[in-house]
Amino acid sequence: MAFLRGSSSSFTQHCKYDVFLNFRGKDTRYGFISFLDGFLCDKGINTFTDEKLPIGEEISAELLEAIESSKISIIVFSKNYTSSTWCLDELVKILECRKKGQVVLPIFYKIDPSVIRNQEGKFDEALEKHEQKFNMKVQMWRIALEEVGNICGRHYKKGYVFNDYFVISN
Repeated sequence: MAFLRGSSSSFTQHCKYDVFLNFRGKDTRYGFISFLDGFLCDKGINTFTDEKLPIGEEISAELLEAIESSKISIIVFSKNYTSSTWCLDELVKILECRKKGQVVLPIFYKIDPSVIRNQEGKFDEALEKHEQKFNMKVQMWRIALEEVGNICGRHYKKGYVFNDYFVISN
C-alpha cells in the first residue's frame, strides 16, 4: 500500500505492526472498524486491534506496547470517543509516538474535526465527567485532542475514505 512506502524513518525499523487502530468500540467496532480491519488485512497489512489481546493479559501495558510497535496509527473519532478513558490514554501515547516518527491518520467518523479540536458537545460533556475522577489527566487529554484535531485527516462519508492513500466506495 502506498501509505506504508513513506514510512522509512528509524522509528519504523523495529515495528511489529503496520497499523494500530484506535477507536471507540461502542460506535464503530462491528461496522466501520470491522470493515477497515478486514480491508487492510486482505491487502497484507498487519493491523492491531484490541480484539487481538490475549485474554487475561493486562490491557493497558499490551495496548501501549502495540502502539509503540506500529508504523502507523489510525485514530477513528466518533461521537462517544471521549467517553472512553482507554481511547484518550491511547491517543496521548499515539501522539508521543508521532513525535518519534510514527505516521498518524485521523478519520472523522460522522463528526467534524472542529468538535474534536474545540472539545464541543458530547466531547466536552464526557471530558467534564472525567474531571471528577481523572482531574490531572483531563488537561493532557484536552491538549492531545486539540493537537490531533489539527492534523489533516479524512471524513467518513457515503463511502469509506482514508486520507489520500486509498478509497473504498460502497
